[in-house]
Amino acid sequence: MRSASLTAEAIAEALTTKRIGSQVCFYEEIGSTNNEAKRLAMEDCPDGTLVIANEQHGGRGRLSRSFLSPKGGGLWFTLVLRPDIAPTEASKCTLLAALAVAKAIRKTTGIDCGIKWPNDILVNGKKLVGILTEMSADMDGIRYIVCGIGINVNIRREEFAEDIRDIATSVEAEIGHPFDRLMLLDAVCGEMEKAYEQMLEEGFAPILAEWKEYSVTLGQAVRVIAPDETYEGVAVDLDEDGSLLVQTETEIKTVLAGDVSIRPRDN
Repeated sequence: MRSASLTAEAIAEALTTKRIGSQVCFYEEIGSTNNEAKRLAMEDCPDGTLVIANEQHGGRGRLSRSFLSPKGGGLWFTLVLRPDIAPTEASKCTLLAALAVAKAIRKTTGIDCGIKWPNDILVNGKKLVGILTEMSADMDGIRYIVCGIGINVNIRREEFAEDIRDIATSVEAEIGHPFDRLMLLDAVCGEMEKAYEQMLEEGFAPILAEWKEYSVTLGQAVRVIAPDETYEGVAVDLDEDGSLLVQTETEIKTVLAGDVSIRPRDN
């Protein structure tokens, strides 16, 4: 049986964080938590604001893909961040979020998930979590970053459409029973808070180093599908900007997040 709907009161009571979730904006249903978060950010909502919905009708993933967000089936939320960092570093917040979510899922559910560069959380090759980070900046720096996170929690295998059943999964599908969404939400917010504050104090280097430990992309043969070319190679490392380094037969190519698809190379 699907777990009870989230409520604003239950979320506020469950969260043990200070910065992340300092303000909670809950919606029973919404088009897109990212869009609402951007609207609130323009109205000067505080750093760490959590925008969360029990159901999302217009969820989006990377490269404008749609994201399934059924009522009561998962955690569909967006965090508003206002880090004092250069706009050129904003894309690293995607890696930070992926690391925090993966750590929270492992700790609370025991699922051995990993990160597919840059920000998909996978279990045995199936997608468990999608993350979409968007930024607004001007000449003075970052105005805000919105980090949208969609976690498939209590969705049964048979509830996934047939065309994605072999590539998507959920916490329930992996552990065999429904899981407490509030517990997982608090764990994710807690890991986000620790990683975010570490980044503000120490920079991104420690985050990127730990991200590599959770990677299911590094060391793998991949096909890179970019707007102007497609090539194959081995994903060998991240550079200091969080970009993926792919060793082809002739050179090391730098792959920037947001403009490509990474696929396992056919044998």
